[in-house]
Amino acid sequence: MQAIRTEEWTVQAHEKRIYGRIWYPAAAGKHPAVILSHGYNGNHAGFERECRFFAQNGVTAYSFDFCGGSVASKSSGVSTDMTLFTEKEDLLAVVDAAVQWDFVDAGAIFLLGGSQGGLVTALAAEERKEQVRGMILYYPAFNIPDDWRHRFDGAGEIPAEYPFWGLTLGRNFFASMRDFVSFDHIGGFERPVLIVQGDRDEIVPPTVAQRAIKKYKQGKLLILSGEGHGFSAQGAAQAMEAALQRVILPCVHS
Repeated sequence: MQAIRTEEWTVQAHEKRIYGRIWYPAAAGKHPAVILSHGYNGNHAGFERECRFFAQNGVTAYSFDFCGGSVASKSSGVSTDMTLFTEKEDLLAVVDAAVQWDFVDAGAIFLLGGSQGGLVTALAAEERKEQVRGMILYYPAFNIPDDWRHRFDGAGEIPAEYPFWGLTLGRNFFASMRDFVSFDHIGGFERPVLIVQGDRDEIVPPTVAQRAIKKYKQGKLLILSGEGHGFSAQGAAQAMEAALQRVILPCVHS
């Protein structure tokens, strides 16, 4: 394992301030990089285990807070302004910043996202096909728009604010994806994609991942036995090792 360093790292994108923490190998030079996107009402700290693992294996890792993405977010913005698409713009801003970092190999940038952050990551990759070498998705929530369409029968029933799982959402969170079908907006990214999914996930059923992986030209699906929505230590170890060995290192060494 390599010696590593970590520090707070903020990306400024127009009026937005995106807070995160970066982990990188202590050795000088340019390194591959992975950008990690948390799930609903999560924050950058949820991926500390992954960031440490990647940095120890020679890959810079940057985990950040979506603007308004959680009650614990250190980025600017409020949760009532957050949507899937504002989160996508946050991630695109981070990718655009990362290619300029002098310690990052701009030709070896990877994306990793979990749950809602997995859906956002997949959407962002479609718009940065040239900059992103590969993508890893943990239990990506492609089913979010469908689930919410069933919650509100009509657009007129969407309230101005709606508390859900500890976070207060604004009307536009739901209205902006009212007619959005996730599977119609993925599959154009033709570089390596790995989806890691638990077979006991009750929030994002395995059938969602099985449908999504068929959209990708270089898609691979890893089903973890006994894992749910959020991996155990053992499951996370399997997922991280698969991300490194099946996506990141093959692309870096190709």
